[in-house]
Amino acid sequence: MSQAQLASVSGVSLGSLRRFEQLHEISLTSLVSIAFALQCENDFESLFANPYYATIEDVEAARKRGE
Repeated sequence: MSQAQLASVSGVSLGSLRRFEQLHEISLTSLVSIAFALQCENDFESLFANPYYATIEDVEAARKRGE
């Protein structure tokens, strides 16, 4: 998919796409719009995965580490 096609499908301006590609700068709204256009919005779930704790001691240890 070309940048122009992605801009059209996502609703994100071509200039914003170019800035993202070159400078890695983009708004969260635009990033989400691009993800939906590319049908990879579910990939965001891994960014916010909930940790699993087996015991309260695991929770306390994580809190001490600042997690």
